[in-house]
Amino acid sequence: MSTIVLLGIGTGLGLWAMVVWVLPPRPTLGELITLLHTQPKPIHQLTTQEGGWSVRLGAPFASLLRSLGLPHRSMEKHLAVTARAADTHLAEKAALGLMGLMLPMAIELVLTIGGRPLPWALPAGGALGLAVGGFLLPDLSLRAEAARRRAAFRHALSAYLNLIHILLAGGAGVDAALYDAVGTGQGWAFQQIRRSLDTARLTRSSPWHALGQLGEELEISELTELAAALSLAGTEGSKVRDSLAAKAAAMRSRDGAEAEGQANSATERMALPGMLMAFGFVIFVFYPALNQITASL
Repeated sequence: MSTIVLLGIGTGLGLWAMVVWVLPPRPTLGELITLLHTQPKPIHQLTTQEGGWSVRLGAPFASLLRSLGLPHRSMEKHLAVTARAADTHLAEKAALGLMGLMLPMAIELVLTIGGRPLPWALPAGGALGLAVGGFLLPDLSLRAEAARRRAAFRHALSAYLNLIHILLAGGAGVDAALYDAVGTGQGWAFQQIRRSLDTARLTRSSPWHALGQLGEELEISELTELAAALSLAGTEGSKVRDSLAAKAAAMRSRDGAEAEGQANSATERMALPGMLMAFGFVIFVFYPALNQITASL
């Protein structure tokens, strides 16, 4: 009976998703009037990308998750860093959660048809656990990817500061050093900085303001500090060449310390498989003798 109830709930959710997909809800008149009087949001420096089949499967549930207050503010920062849309992320969460919910039910249905049904608590618990795990899995992978991108951006920013310092030492101005230095680099970090500076040029705004906005979106304090230092140089004429050199050296030292710490951590993790292999070898060697002694008693 419990299996039939769960299968009925899953079938109802699937039918509801199909109806929402075929006949999407229309916005009310009040929402349209509010949209007309809403101030436009500032242009984001980061672009977004779309997903695959999981996004299409979970798209009908994205609006429902948005009504529940998802994604959170911190998760929106991670989405900006990884260049992913919020609706894409919510659709993946819904799709993986539904797949985790339906997989044990499908297995139970096959076993029931084959005449070997499992106790109802086992598929119900498995469905609940897999649904929660599938719902939270995109958040975990998003945090890990955002952390990797921020680390890579800091590494590229250190090289960018060195290039700016060299150009300033050669007599270039602050604006010229910013644009010329970013033109020599490649990769995702330099592309974001280049896009930010191009946006500042097209909108006739200051380049350090654009860099500061990019630092806030990426949650990289070093880029925000760079924008503040360049702002002082551009508005008050302060000399920032020495401070940029010191900041670049500090970032290189920190990157080296982090790389050394990661290498030591990887070395410690490598010792665990060796210990397990040695323990298994000891058991393999001494088990026949212990079995013989036990049998002779």
